[in-house]
Amino acid sequence: MIITIDGPAGAGKSTIAKRLARRLTEKLGQTFEYLDTGAMYRAVALLGVRADVDWQKPEQLECLAEGAEIHAAFGRTLLNGEDITEAVRLPGLTEQIRFAADNPVIRQMMVEQQRSIAQTFLAAGKGLVTEGRDQGTVVFPDAGCKFFLTATPEERARRRLGEWQQQGIAGGFDEIYRQIMERDERDTARLVGPLREPPDAHRIVSDGMTIDEVVERMASIAQTA
Repeated sequence: MIITIDGPAGAGKSTIAKRLARRLTEKLGQTFEYLDTGAMYRAVALLGVRADVDWQKPEQLECLAEGAEIHAAFGRTLLNGEDITEAVRLPGLTEQIRFAADNPVIRQMMVEQQRSIAQTFLAAGKGLVTEGRDQGTVVFPDAGCKFFLTATPEERARRRLGEWQQQGIAGGFDEIYRQIMERDERDTARLVGPLREPPDAHRIVSDGMTIDEVVERMASIAQTA
């Protein structure tokens, strides 16, 4: 079974997806793996930063992406064999992600990789929990169970601020709130892979809910899918 979780930035999709995969493995007796699709685009952006590409020349980033080996499963992100799990989450990379995510050529590369990873897991008798913004609409439109996880911008900003403080990263609520609002606007307006709520998805607004409460609700729904 493929389970998709779509939603806006800062909704907690990565954390929830990881825990949901573990919870379903416990409850169903079938191994569920977790696929972090956002990390794949972050990895491409990191390639561009390291290569000092001209961001106004998309073909430069496309060439880097075409020759890269990116694996974003099992909770880790590998780029050409290097573990970049922490590196792709640094705030300084945020502004460059759009050059990967908005590029139709790169997006098609990543979609094909995501589908290939899913087929590998399914062939091995495993389930998959995958998250992003177009998983239930574009990448896996026939997924067995779909979720749209969201929260108010204020709640998402508070959570992100807490994460930054734990990591010792400087920043204030207003700055994070502005970034989230701008990201929401960009994500819904993208020409390729825009953020859309699948019409057949279960909508979960997580304001006032703990991570465990969200996971348990999703797990209960997935069990009956």
